[in-house]
Amino acid sequence: MLSVFMLVVAAAAQQAPDCKDPQTQSDMNICSGRAYRAADAAMVVQYNLVAARMKKMDLNLDQTYDDRPGYFAAFLDSQRAWLKFRDAACVVEGYYARGGTMEPLLVNTCFEELTKQRTEQLQSLDKLFNE
Repeated sequence: MLSVFMLVVAAAAQQAPDCKDPQTQSDMNICSGRAYRAADAAMVVQYNLVAARMKKMDLNLDQTYDDRPGYFAAFLDSQRAWLKFRDAACVVEGYYARGGTMEPLLVNTCFEELTKQRTEQLQSLDKLFNE
């Protein structure tokens, strides 16, 4: 029983791609997915910082003369719109290899790039409202 477990562990270790130098399309797809998930995690951290700041600003918002949404509601709408844009734009980029093994790489790379750009936008927004 232990030997079967060791074989499974060894096989799993062999299947883990070297993302510093992926050699196969499958490895490139896996690594691009990992890179996108890392970029997404960084964006979520920045999003949460800005969201907290916007919610705090809403506490001091005097809506006596202004019936527009609060800071957080407007921010949430912008994030939702950005997510729809990102997803649609990256599907289109993936169509370059539509149905092929390279399609996930193209989509993941697009997701990663746009997500990094959004993270930078959120950092700028955070700085703007922190002044």
